[in-house]
Amino acid sequence: MTLFSAISLTSYLPTRLHPAGLKLTLSQQKKPKIGSQSLLKPRFGQLKTTLTILIATSISLLCEPVGALQVQVKPENPRLGDTLSVVIETNTVGIEPTVSMEQKTYPSFAVGPNRYRALLPTTPLDQPRSLQLRVSGDGEVKNISVALQNRSFATQRIWLSESASQPATELELSRVREFKKLITPQKFWNGKFVKPSSGRVSTVFGVRRYYNGVFANNYYHRGVDYAAGTGSPVVAPAAGRVALVGRVSEGFRVHGNTVGMDHGQGVTSIFLHLNTIEVKPGDFVQAGQRIGTVGSTGASTGPHLHWGLYVHGVSVDPVPWRFQGLN
Repeated sequence: MTLFSAISLTSYLPTRLHPAGLKLTLSQQKKPKIGSQSLLKPRFGQLKTTLTILIATSISLLCEPVGALQVQVKPENPRLGDTLSVVIETNTVGIEPTVSMEQKTYPSFAVGPNRYRALLPTTPLDQPRSLQLRVSGDGEVKNISVALQNRSFATQRIWLSESASQPATELELSRVREFKKLITPQKFWNGKFVKPSSGRVSTVFGVRRYYNGVFANNYYHRGVDYAAGTGSPVVAPAAGRVALVGRVSEGFRVHGNTVGMDHGQGVTSIFLHLNTIEVKPGDFVQAGQRIGTVGSTGASTGPHLHWGLYVHGVSVDPVPWRFQGLN
């Protein structure tokens, strides 16, 4: 079917259907014989019918939405541990599209008029493969394949003393587990995350480890470590609400003195092994605001800050959030 645009239709009318154009065409013809004027009436009837059909068809086609559901996935070449940002544009107001990956559904949140975004985590324990994304909205379904690239991670050997290698208490595990489930509709962060400590990076994200000579199969370093002196300031990497405060005295035997921040929309930060805690649950802090100091509490071999960034409860690499930003 030919789609008549407004330009093509108006260009068609003056030369074919406009009365002036019609007069010019008729004036160039030979004068009809007597009694032949009645032959023009059927032509005018056919012309009118043709014009009506063309206008109706053009208006109908121009009003139809073309490709209502638009989806963009970033980064284009994700690696193990990256966070996928799925931006969806729709024509439907107030109805969030749904996004699923590998049989798991993730929430989407409005980031503008008829514009939504879902965040999908990947980890160092995943296998490089073609990820299958399914996006539904506006009565449409889009199936998208994203190639998850391989990435090499370093291996460390850690030796812990008997006291430092004790298992975590059920209290700290349950409280941290509940904290990571937070999905607040509001988005508190804005732009790139900032460095939470001025110390040097001592352990990067994703490192695999041997603990006391035994390889931890399902383990990867779930964050970034900053080596700094005891008492050095720790600041919030982005705006958020303090949703977790745990102390060694309460049973945080492995995590040590801990602060958890909710950045909104399923994004959370956790800070471990603190010496002092300078915030309380419910406090809202801005990026760069001091929340505590570096320490060596819990299962720690020396003074350092462990910063873990989580998306929907899954530990992801904080580096892209710091240098590229996921706004």
